[in-house]
Amino acid sequence: MSRKPSVLITGASGEIGHALISRLFAEDRDRPIVTLDLNPLPAESAAKVRQAVSGSILDTALLDGLLAQYEVDHVYHLAALLSTRSEFSPALAHKVNVEGTLNLLEFAQKQGESHGRPVAFFYPSSIAAFGVPDLDTKARAGKVPEDDHNVPTTMYGANKLYCEHLGRYYARHYKQLAAEAHSGRVDFRCVRFPGLISAETVPSGGTSDYAPEMIHAAASGQPYACFVRPDTRIPFMAMPDAVDAIFRLMEAPREKLTRTVYNIGAFAPSAAQIEEVVRRAFPRADITTKVDEKRQGIVDSWPADVDDSAARTDWGHAPQYDFASAFGEYLIPSIKKRYA
Repeated sequence: MSRKPSVLITGASGEIGHALISRLFAEDRDRPIVTLDLNPLPAESAAKVRQAVSGSILDTALLDGLLAQYEVDHVYHLAALLSTRSEFSPALAHKVNVEGTLNLLEFAQKQGESHGRPVAFFYPSSIAAFGVPDLDTKARAGKVPEDDHNVPTTMYGANKLYCEHLGRYYARHYKQLAAEAHSGRVDFRCVRFPGLISAETVPSGGTSDYAPEMIHAAASGQPYACFVRPDTRIPFMAMPDAVDAIFRLMEAPREKLTRTVYNIGAFAPSAAQIEEVVRRAFPRADITTKVDEKRQGIVDSWPADVDDSAARTDWGHAPQYDFASAFGEYLIPSIKKRYA
């Protein structure tokens, strides 16, 4: 049991979870970190946490046990059923992505009521929360702000958009008809991530994974058939900038934040521009195009780029990697080394 201010990270076994644990541990070794995941933590991460709980965010009895055991004042809720699997299992996606998030928001609300101060709650949303109706509209829209085209076409996007609304409700309107004020116990903070590209992990078939798949295939000498048209354009970000954005947002004074949900972006190349860079780095790359119409339709419904001016103004979002440096200095050298 620990009555010290503690951190809870769900879905902590992935790359973002690993980076969060490392940075939180480096900043304050005395602050207990608790993780909740169906998968075991990598050994390096496990050595830095107070307790690595194996279990599900759907297990309310387990969450009640953590509520009694720890004084959690920061929640990083990373656990989710991702986009491709959500399309094949929409009912399960709703259960994990919506009901699981509701469980965590209730957990945070109870923690805030228990120890008398707001619980900072980070939630990662996605450009999948957008739904642009057609390519002409996409071309005219340019950089899309947070509140435009919120008509997602995927189960994952629908889940993410609804959970954004849930978070805002808990932060600002929770039990608004009660005699006493109950809102404000959850300090909900959310970013809509663009496509994330990492040098450390192998892409797993996600809808935006054509960029990293292209590099990994070229570096390993495998042919690659890109599943989107060459003119396809969506925003991307290098993984280190994504992790940095989480910390910038969570460290920002609450009074500086004008929104609960923020767009963030870094660069927005076309698939043809990505292929050009990959071919320069790997002259023997065997890259072709074989459009998957279903996946193409999903990517076409996402903005070509996002307006992230609110994030830049409110909490200093400032990605270090642009398109050239993300590929030339981060992705390609690291991935070359992996396959050397």
